[in-house]
Amino acid sequence: MEAIITVVGFLGAGKTTLLKYLLEKFANNGWNPFVILNDYENANMDAQQFAKHIELNRIKPLSGSCICCSGIVELRNTVNRIPERKNGITLIEANGTSDACSLMEFLGVGLHDRFLPPIQISVVDVKNWQQRGEHNELEANQIQVSSLLVLTHIEDVTESRKTQVVNDIKQLNPIAKILTIADLDVLLLPELLPSKNTAKKFDHQKAHWASCSVDLSDLPNTTCIHTICSALPKSILRVKGCTKIKGDSNYTYFERTPDGKVFIRPFNGIPITGSKLLSIGPGSKPSVLENVIKESITSALL
Repeated sequence: MEAIITVVGFLGAGKTTLLKYLLEKFANNGWNPFVILNDYENANMDAQQFAKHIELNRIKPLSGSCICCSGIVELRNTVNRIPERKNGITLIEANGTSDACSLMEFLGVGLHDRFLPPIQISVVDVKNWQQRGEHNELEANQIQVSSLLVLTHIEDVTESRKTQVVNDIKQLNPIAKILTIADLDVLLLPELLPSKNTAKKFDHQKAHWASCSVDLSDLPNTTCIHTICSALPKSILRVKGCTKIKGDSNYTYFERTPDGKVFIRPFNGIPITGSKLLSIGPGSKPSVLENVIKESITSALL
């Protein structure tokens, strides 16, 4: 039977990093993974970033809905249509605001009997754990029915901070195993059992945020990227973009994480939806993104 592993966690916690690690390790050990990516806006852009790790015909992006509620039927149908493979395993990355408890409650209903009951892995950003202000409750919700908790962003934190976070998450989920990526043995993941932990009640509407995307023209230089990311409201917790920089024939991908850090790297191939700027979080409006793009380009040309 084929295992299904869902990867959840707050925006910027490191879900994609973990997923790429799992893909590499599973492939190197004879497994045939299939990946489903969920995002509010343009999951296709994220899918193309996995081209070095898995064939694109084994990745299914799901955009425009949340798989913990409105998108659950599409997710279930997608899973049921996955081709049977020898040593198959299905990996699902949920968007960073998913109601992880609802996802696990509904995903297992109606799946074909060739699949094992889904299990969940939560990624816990140790550095920023429970420092999300009004979003702390959502972050806490995302670990409560997971079978495994993977600690990330531990490089620049003290041992006392790490101990504090581990104690906090044990209070919320005393059953789950707690590991870092370095300590993770992927061959044991298919043997994990669904969590039997009882989750606290959560207002599902707190998992629904504004999001939008707009076309992004070529930019004069990478300074424009930093200008755009700095100018967008802090209430917008996730910013992603793909564009061309003047004089460069290749595309550039960038993102702003919830703590304000900006990362820029080459994009794999040509974005099938064209150059885009995406945002997730309160204040996400096309007019806001368009004005910031215009002002950044104008400033760069002065």
